[in-house]
Amino acid sequence: MELNEIFQAVQLASRKLGMMEADEVNRILRAVADEIEGSIAELLAANRLDLERMDAASPKYDRLKLTEARLLEIASNMRDVAELPSPAGIVLEERVRPNGLRLRKVSVPFGVIGVIYEARPNVSFDVFSLCFKSGNACILKGGSDADSSNRAIVTLIRRVLERFHTDPYAAALLSSTREAASALLHAEGYVDLIIPRGSGELIRFVRREATVPVIETGAGICHAYFDKDGDTAKGAAIVNNAKTRRVSVCNALDCLLVHKARLADLPALCAPLSRSRVVIYADEPAWKSLHGSYPAELLEHADERSFGTEFQDYKMAVKTVEDASEAVSHIYAHGSKHSESIVTENKETADFFLRTVDAACVYANAPTSFTDGAQFGLGAEIGISTQKLHARGPMGLREMTTYKWLIEGNGQTRP
Repeated sequence: MELNEIFQAVQLASRKLGMMEADEVNRILRAVADEIEGSIAELLAANRLDLERMDAASPKYDRLKLTEARLLEIASNMRDVAELPSPAGIVLEERVRPNGLRLRKVSVPFGVIGVIYEARPNVSFDVFSLCFKSGNACILKGGSDADSSNRAIVTLIRRVLERFHTDPYAAALLSSTREAASALLHAEGYVDLIIPRGSGELIRFVRREATVPVIETGAGICHAYFDKDGDTAKGAAIVNNAKTRRVSVCNALDCLLVHKARLADLPALCAPLSRSRVVIYADEPAWKSLHGSYPAELLEHADERSFGTEFQDYKMAVKTVEDASEAVSHIYAHGSKHSESIVTENKETADFFLRTVDAACVYANAPTSFTDGAQFGLGAEIGISTQKLHARGPMGLREMTTYKWLIEGNGQTRP
């Protein structure tokens, strides 16, 4: 099919989704989860084809890789989404005007959502589950790195849709070419919303080129500030979890800010990182504190490029600051408005940090690794929005809806 024919078919499927009963939607999502569990060998075989084309040392390799455990988790998340209440049809506001008109503001699906993403095949399942549950059809544009995986995933989804006599164009996968991406970004009249997931370069490209409305997600340059009143054991656990749990994801820690009065505790804060062979780029005071206690081959001098970098690797910057105000100023200068954290036992300082940091998710005494739709109780996520219009932070089911006004009268006319 030509691209415009695909867009038309998806738009038609989206209109059919609006007529489906919630029970039927949930049955299909549970059936897709069952199909994932029954097709693990098939999905892993497709994923191996992609992995064979990528250097195992690449930071993208972990994001690209599917495992049996990850597929079982994806199936579990899909069942969680099925159990959540539908986000459509919720009365958000209601009033009766003096003339008797009854007004209701009601949540409704966007219609057709296009998602452009890179080497993360799990996104295909997450996007489908959230879009389908919220009554949206989805157009997926994955990267060439994950093409075999994405094709196997969408084939599985459509197999289930056809079994339930549901329009398979509720989920469509475009080719991994630039031409397909360009067509999707300019599909006015067919596509209601574009969501890019991936590198800062991808997001800037989509924002610059799209004539369809865009919600920005993702580039995550995340900081943790260890305050003068921070607990060292707590801080070491938080920093290690935020940095090493999964280095390739957008909520991974990129820069540790440490109060100058706590430089003596920096070796203890960073000690767990050495077990994961994390390279530290430290400013001069931090380098002096770590020198002799942190492995020499993993300790480097920081330069300006060390700050404001999303490493997506076992690398991290360390910066010494005067106080919480300087930490916040550094985050303003180098952050991406994704996720930021403070470690402190001082409630006043914690409140100051939570209030003044400009980011979608701001933590006190917890790691940025919690920025995730499932961890927020949203079932899954379609991305982490770093903008301020419509949605911010993990975008779950409710963020997949807009609203319309319903007005009921009894023959009133406007004077």
